Amino acid sequence: MILINIGDELLIGQVVNTNAAFVGQQMAAAGFPLTDVITIGDDGDNIRQTLRNAFDKTDIVMMTGGLGPTRDDITKKVICDMFHRELVIDEKVLQHVTDLFAARGMELTETNRLQAAVPEGCTVLFNVLGTAPGLWLEEDGKVLIVLPGVPFEMERLIKDEVLPRLAERQGRSNILYRVLQCTNITESGLSDLLTDYENQLPEGFKLAYLPKPGIIRLRLTAQGEDRELLEKTLDEQFEKLKQQAGEYAFTDEDIEMPEVIGRLLMKVGGQVATAESCTGGRVAHLITSVPGSSRYFQGSMVSYSNEVKRDLLNVREDNLKRRGAVSEEVVSDMALNTMGLFDVDYAIATSGIAGPDGGSAEKPVGTVWIAVATPTRLATKEFRFGSRTGRAQIVERAANAALNMLRIEIEKDIR
Repeated sequence: MILINIGDELLIGQVVNTNAAFVGQQMAAAGFPLTDVITIGDDGDNIRQTLRNAFDKTDIVMMTGGLGPTRDDITKKVICDMFHRELVIDEKVLQHVTDLFAARGMELTETNRLQAAVPEGCTVLFNVLGTAPGLWLEEDGKVLIVLPGVPFEMERLIKDEVLPRLAERQGRSNILYRVLQCTNITESGLSDLLTDYENQLPEGFKLAYLPKPGIIRLRLTAQGEDRELLEKTLDEQFEKLKQQAGEYAFTDEDIEMPEVIGRLLMKVGGQVATAESCTGGRVAHLITSVPGSSRYFQGSMVSYSNEVKRDLLNVREDNLKRRGAVSEEVVSDMALNTMGLFDVDYAIATSGIAGPDGGSAEKPVGTVWIAVATPTRLATKEFRFGSRTGRAQIVERAANAALNMLRIEIEKDIR
């Protein structure tokens, strides 16, 4: 299967193409792996040629985007031209669009009415969340699936309409995967650690490294015909992987670190707050990105200046003058005083030099001190994230490192 994403906004980077990632994940999990992902602009000739080339290579092509009511949305017109069909109004879609506009107190214009126009003879994939329906066209053994580019609309249609139809249409091999997430180790270091493990993987198994700042996702994928045997072997190999990764693994689920933290805090009934300098609230943002985080997150103080550290967080003047803001002593004061200020069980403090300026020989750009305070312990650690890493990555690495330190301390309490 080939995926074609349409939209000038994707090519110029104005919109991040999250649709490709979602479709790839869903198709692989269902046993319909993508062979190509192509991104093109809103140009009729380019769409035609790309479709022709795609159908020369595969029998199933999926397209997203270009189904809106504006003049640059030309996908339906191109399809009609290629398949020699006319646009006709689908009455069910028209009523749906009419009802949506009435509910919003808006007048239905002729342009909006054309949202209900579909190529004759196609199967309409009803879009309950928006005005642009999906389309399913079959001709000469080829299938063209056309979906709106709006992510939440496309995702709903994939799950409710596309996958069931694909399953009915053809048999498929099973593709299963597990995800193990690691931290506190480089990608090359992890690869060296897992060399022997990778060499013993059975046929049809593959280990992929998916790094991002401070975290490496390991995806173990298995493909085969006998699903029951495949699941059993995958479970066995995944257990071996966890044992080999050892202390570097922080979760065996495909979830983000903030969700891991949230589950742990819920388990111990703990509350957390943050005091951030170089991370500028990033740690708090990550924690509160999880639905329900209000049950365990109390608040944050972004103490960027020394004056705020001193006057509001009660960091000792002597520590600021003698040790500097980026020091073990200062983050210790920040973390301990944050516990009392917010009346929490755990507190995170960060202070560092994110750059590109401000570094020194003793404390180069990328130097970050992190402290995590608990009712019985204070954990501190200095990190050197590298002066060439870049400001945004230093902040992201520091935030993930801070969360990981918190995870370790909570797990000590659980044990």
